[in-house]
Amino acid sequence: MSTTPEVLFVCVHNAGRSQMAAALLQHYGMGRIAVRSAGSEPAEKVNPAAAAALAEWGLDITAEVPSKLTTEDVEASDVVITMGCGDTCPVFPGKRYLDWQLDDPAGQGIDAVRPIRDDIDRRVRGLVAELLD
Repeated sequence: MSTTPEVLFVCVHNAGRSQMAAALLQHYGMGRIAVRSAGSEPAEKVNPAAAAALAEWGLDITAEVPSKLTTEDVEASDVVITMGCGDTCPVFPGKRYLDWQLDDPAGQGIDAVRPIRDDIDRRVRGLVAELLD
């Protein structure tokens, strides 16, 4: 692993789960972890319910733009986390891959997205503790 660990979050649209995870990891990592997120079929904009759920905690992802997953994203990352969506991701030796089984917030209201946010938050806190130990 590099001096500053690099984490890539991947979901299909890069609009909900991966954006929330990236924002939370940036928040808890406080600059000590490089964070990327991408999707195999990026949406045009961030999921409004995901943005609203994070806004309740003072985090703003409304300016984020979903991006396309590239081989370079994977190559640059120490840990690649897929968000339970069956994405095909390039596999490179020496990379650590995790699959977080999470409900998809697409088309869901804020009440349905809060538990997803909370689950991501628990997982991200655990990842921070592990990476920065």
